[in-house]
Amino acid sequence: MAKRFEFKVVLLWALVLLPLLAGLFCIGVGRYSLTVGESFKVLARALAFGRDGVDPMNYSVVVNIRLPRVLLALLCGAGLAASGAAFQSIFTNPLATPDTLGVAAGASFGAVLALLFWDNLLWIQAMALVSGLAAVSLTFWISRSRGQSSVLMMILSGVVVSSMFQAFVSLVKYLADPEDKLPAITYWLLGSLSSITYKSLAIGAPFILFGLAVLVATRWKLNVLSLSEDEARSMGVDVNILRAVIVVAATMITASAISMCGQVGWIGLLVPHVARMLFGSNNRYVVPASISLGAVFMLVIDTVARSATAAEIPVSILTATIGAPFFIFLLKKTGGNRL
Repeated sequence: MAKRFEFKVVLLWALVLLPLLAGLFCIGVGRYSLTVGESFKVLARALAFGRDGVDPMNYSVVVNIRLPRVLLALLCGAGLAASGAAFQSIFTNPLATPDTLGVAAGASFGAVLALLFWDNLLWIQAMALVSGLAAVSLTFWISRSRGQSSVLMMILSGVVVSSMFQAFVSLVKYLADPEDKLPAITYWLLGSLSSITYKSLAIGAPFILFGLAVLVATRWKLNVLSLSEDEARSMGVDVNILRAVIVVAATMITASAISMCGQVGWIGLLVPHVARMLFGSNNRYVVPASISLGAVFMLVIDTVARSATAAEIPVSILTATIGAPFFIFLLKKTGGNRL
C-alpha cells in the first residue's frame, strides 16, 4: 500500500513538470523551428533583458506569436479537463461534460452573436461569458422545484437549455451574411487559437485560473458528492452549497475557454477518464492529473493544428479525430467498468 502511494506521488510530480516541458518543446515546433534549449534560452533572455537582449526574429516568433498561444492551449486544456472531472463527480455520470448544463452552447451563442454585430475579440469574450453564465443560471432555475433541485432535474434542464441555445446559434448562422459573417462564424465554431493576443489572454485567463483554484481546493470534497445527500450531511458537508460552488467555478472556466478558442469538444470527456485509469477514482488525484493531462493534450493538438499543413486545421476536428478512436479503445479495453 505504501509503495502504491509513493508511486502516485511520484507520478503526480511528473505530471506537474510534463506541461512545462511540453510547452518548451511545442514553442519550437513550426516552420521556424527551435530546439528545447534554444526556446528556453530565448524565453530566459527575454525575461531578464527584455526585447533588446534577444535576436529580433527569435523574439517575434517565440514571445510575440507562439508563447501566448502555448499559454492559452495549456490554460484551456487544463480548465476543460478539470471541469469535465468535476461535472462527472457532481453528477456521478461518466458521460457528463462541461456542456451538461448548457454552458458550452450558451457561451457559443454569445460569441456568435458578438461576431454577427461587432466582430471584436473583447466583445466576443464578454458576450460568451455573460451568455454562458446566463445558460447555467437558467438551468438552475428550471431544475428547482418547490425549493429543491435534484441531480436528475439539473441534467434534464441542462439538456433542454443546451438544445435551446444550439437553436439560437443556428438562427444566428441563418441570419448572417453568407459572404462575410457566416464563414467567420462557422470557422470560429470549429475552434482555433490563432487569434489570441496577450490582451485577450489577460481578460480570459483570470476566470480560468480562479475556477481551477476552486476545483483544486474542493477536490477533497468531490468524493463526498458520490455519497447520498444524507450521508454527506452526516459528514458535515452541505451538498447544495458545495455543488453550486463547483458548478459556478466550472462554468467560469468553460465560458472563458470557449470565448477565447471556440468550441473544443472531447477534452472534458476523455481526459478525466484517462486520469481515473492512472490514479483510480479518488478525486484528490484525478483533478490535478486531469489538469496536467488536459493541458498537454490541448497543447499537442494545437501544435499539430498549426504546423501539420500549410492551412491551419480547426482544433475541434483534431480533438474528435483523436478523441473518438481513443475513447473506443478505452471502452474495449475496460469494458466500461473503470470509466
